[in-house]
Amino acid sequence: MTESEKWQLLIPEQIASEGPESISDIVLSVETYDDETIGDQLPDADAIILRGVELDTDLIADAERLKVISKHGVGLDSIDIDAASDRGIVVCNTPQANSRTVAEHAITLILTMRRNLLQADRAVRGGNWDARSDWDRFSRQTITGDTLGLFGFGSIAREAADLAVGMGMRCIVYDPYVSEDKLPADVEKASEKRALFEAADTVSVHAPLTDETRRAIGRDELREIDYIVNTARGEIIDESALERALAEDELIAAGLDVLHDEPPAPDDPLLQRDDVILSPHMGTLSVEATRRMSVGAAENVRTVYDGGVPESTVNKDAL
Repeated sequence: MTESEKWQLLIPEQIASEGPESISDIVLSVETYDDETIGDQLPDADAIILRGVELDTDLIADAERLKVISKHGVGLDSIDIDAASDRGIVVCNTPQANSRTVAEHAITLILTMRRNLLQADRAVRGGNWDARSDWDRFSRQTITGDTLGLFGFGSIAREAADLAVGMGMRCIVYDPYVSEDKLPADVEKASEKRALFEAADTVSVHAPLTDETRRAIGRDELREIDYIVNTARGEIIDESALERALAEDELIAAGLDVLHDEPPAPDDPLLQRDDVILSPHMGTLSVEATRRMSVGAAENVRTVYDGGVPESTVNKDAL
């Protein structure tokens, strides 16, 4: 294969090297790791692998040679899929690559909240070993026998349910796009959103961000539960309602890997609260998952190069 037959591949953010290396025979990789220059680079690109960079209508309109947008991960809310479809550009992702890793992160947040581990760590570091005698703060109920509500039931939520059931939790799901016969035998289905929140002690958010799910979880939902975890997208939860529910003791604690604004403003009230555990949108970050996402995204590029359509393509009907 001559150099002229290879595709120009744009990678504006750092990813594991295994993916680009696996398709080095068909692409000329341009790893800029600089989302500020993507507008200059994109017009010459045949393919792009991206993590969180936004591809809006204007950028896609300038991408005259672009044939495939391969998402390193699952969420596609940063991509204007309609604009890509209008230009015949394949949009695909890697839905199975990080499922277990994100599910583990969600369960970790649940356990950390339930056992007040961050507060215990601070107490010991502050010289207060006797904090262990503060039963009101540190004597919490075990999660065994509790009900975990899953808001959305894609591949990550399925893994979370598997982990939770293994620890003795009851699992109930609200997802209007998943029929009851598609659920595992040990997972129940809530008929409506309110039923999920009324039944659950803890809710873990796993839905994609759409017009339907944006701020779908507000004060009415939060006051029904004790704990909430979000490893999906920050805008699904009304953060003002979340802060009020915590401030008025309607909600015990929240574990958030994602926020409405990333990074948050220094004066964001959620940053000031001891009953909120935060991580910087890192639920996907395990060695294994980053490799799988990189290789999976690269394999999608190869499939399109070979004239095929990746299985994970989300705009097949428009191509």
